[in-house]
Formats: sequence, C-alpha cells, structure tokens
Amino acid sequence: MTITIALPSKGRMKEDASAIFERAGMTISAVGNDRSYRGRVEGWDDVEIAFLSASEISREIGNGTVDFGVTGEDLMREGFAEVDKRVEFCARLGFGHADVVVAVPEIWLDVDTMADLVDVAADFRARHSRRLAIATKYWRLTQQFFSSQHGIQLYRIVESLGATEGAPASGSADIIVDITSTGSTLRANHLKVLHDGVILHSQACLVRARKESHADEPAVQVIIDAVRAAL
Repeated sequence: MTITIALPSKGRMKEDASAIFERAGMTISAVGNDRSYRGRVEGWDDVEIAFLSASEISREIGNGTVDFGVTGEDLMREGFAEVDKRVEFCARLGFGHADVVVAVPEIWLDVDTMADLVDVAADFRARHSRRLAIATKYWRLTQQFFSSQHGIQLYRIVESLGATEGAPASGSADIIVDITSTGSTLRANHLKVLHDGVILHSQACLVRARKESHADEPAVQVIIDAVRAAL
C-alpha cells in the first residue's frame, strides 16, 4: 500500500516538521517545483507527502483520507468527538506549543478559578436574566471543559469569527476561550487566564489514522519508531 503523510504546507511548522523527518532518515522533497502540494521521501517509494494547511490535515487525518499527519493537538480534539477512537497520537513533536485557555477581564478581581465562574454564571442569570456569554472558536473543547469537567451549565457560546480576544471589550461576550502561546495578546486586551483555566496544552503531533489496513503494513510502525527516535 502507499502511505500518505500530510505535512504543513508553509511556514515554521513546515520547516520544523521536515527537520524532524530528516533526522528520522526520511528526507522530504517536493514533486515538481517548490510550490507543489505533493512530495516524496527519498528512498521510500511507498510513501507520498501531501502538503496541506493545519486545519486540512486535522480533517483529512480524522476522516482517514491520509494515513499520517502533523498538526496541532487542539485542532484534532476540537474537530472530532471521541478523537482517540479515530486516531493515535503517536508522538508529540516539541514545536507549535500553545495553550487553549479560559480568560476573563482583568477587572474581575475576585474571579481567579473555574469555581469562581460557577458563581459568576449563577449571578449573571439572577441579575441580568441571561447566561454568561463565551466567545470561542473551540466550542467542543469549551463544552467539555465547562459542562463535563466543571459542571457549569449556565452559559452560552458565541461563535468567534474574528479576533476572539476583543470580544469582551466589544460587548459581544463576557469571557473567552482561545489559544495562546505567550499570553501577550490576552494581556494587551486586559484579560487574564484563570489559575485552573488551561483546557489543553497543545503542540504539533504526529497523528495516525486508525485504519484496519495498517495492521498488515510494517512500514507504518517503522515510520512511528523512526520519528520517535528522532525526538
């Protein structure tokens, strides 16, 4: 069988992913010109490379269209319910670090934990006759964290189509769930991360689609072992 590995198509993620595969003995080159979206691995005739965006990679790997992919764990866990039944997180690659966090306005001086938010949500319902509004692009992770892990039900999700961190200042939401690397953008917008408000420590991962055909293909485990050894 031909094994398809989806890699980031541009930027630092592409460079870092390619460097790890090269250390693993899998040197990647584009098929055609440098702008080509197909690639090959030197000496591996049964492996092909597809250069895609990070969001495309998460979708294709989750749907089983490709065999392996390098993408952020946040995209996989947001994109699919029960994602661990669909894919295997084979290796965390040590780059693309970012946290999915709950952030509230700095002026909420007495709100520092998720337990405090339970009281805030109840207060919003009692005083304002409405639910706490959360702006986010991560609705699945938000629901799991608020409802399943912390038992908070009195909230509503506001889909964020632009810069999520600006939602509280604009009045479109009360708090946010967003991804951050350094926290500088949150601070610039006068937001603070709750002490226990980190939903996910994300980074780039080598992810494998769980396919029955992989059981009879030794190269699948060879690729996994080679990448792990290169870290």
